[in-house]
Amino acid sequence: MTRTLFAGGLVFDGTGAEPSSADVLVEDGVIIEVGSGLDADDVVDCSGTTVLPGLIDSHVHVLFSGVNVLRMMQTPFSYPFYEALHNLQTTLDTGITNVRDASGADLGVAQALRDGLIAGPRLQISISMISQTGGHGDGWQPCGAVMPLLSTHPGRPSTIVDSVDEMRRVVRELIRAGADVIKVATSGGVLSPRDDPRHGHFRDAEIAVLVEEATAAGVFVMAHAQATDGIKVAIRNGIRSIEHGIYLDDEAIEMMLEAGTWLVPTLSAPRAVLIMADSGVPMPAAVISKARMVLESHDDSVRRAIEAGVKIAMGTDSGVGPHGNNLVELGLMAGLG
Repeated sequence: MTRTLFAGGLVFDGTGAEPSSADVLVEDGVIIEVGSGLDADDVVDCSGTTVLPGLIDSHVHVLFSGVNVLRMMQTPFSYPFYEALHNLQTTLDTGITNVRDASGADLGVAQALRDGLIAGPRLQISISMISQTGGHGDGWQPCGAVMPLLSTHPGRPSTIVDSVDEMRRVVRELIRAGADVIKVATSGGVLSPRDDPRHGHFRDAEIAVLVEEATAAGVFVMAHAQATDGIKVAIRNGIRSIEHGIYLDDEAIEMMLEAGTWLVPTLSAPRAVLIMADSGVPMPAAVISKARMVLESHDDSVRRAIEAGVKIAMGTDSGVGPHGNNLVELGLMAGLG
């Protein structure tokens, strides 16, 4: 057994206690004691630094490395899986030890991590986001071509659905494929070509059966929900977390408080789109326009949710922006309260 002592650092333990000077003893990769006067085979001097637990990023895309659609069209099918190796390591090096992949990673990526074949944070996978036709996950273009951000394959089924029965089948397919969490788009989005982030998607009956099937399998549901109506249909039917939450009104915030629903703001996401556009990444004018349009409402909604006491979890949408910049999100969140 290898024992390593991280000595003399200012320890922030995440419990709400004030940070204090202490030693952290690790044995075979597991923290076994925090205190003073501890002993170990190897000692790392942490004087002048802050020692804190690994952080959680609740919304990443480890198979995305930006959203340059022209580049993606010319990238071999298997290449993003190799990019994921780099993205996972970069995320871990940032201090993120747990992530929830919000579409992209499949069971093979998760199993490779579990088996120790690759390095990275602990990973929950949603595999692919459920969307209605013309919704946030539909890659149909005006020219008639379909250019999804992620191609289907035997471990990543098609997730465009338009009825209660189709919804039930696709949720079951995702669970069969190894999903730890189900993701659904209950509104339009910024990056999708043919929708509007202010418009709600799916009806109550469709979302109700989604949650019913996920619950039966012991799986939670996360909702890409930017529009007010899309947020409310998600909360009303028992979805556990709202991703983005750009157009929260007072009623939606009250519903979240009553239901105990989490908000994952991803404040970094629209900013990342604008940074890419400014750097010359080719991007449709509509996407750039939508990213600019949502910024003020997004910040206002998150600020009011924080003030009201809504439960907040950090999520970055990394993969839209660069992996490794995850902690920028904490600064943005702190700036809103």
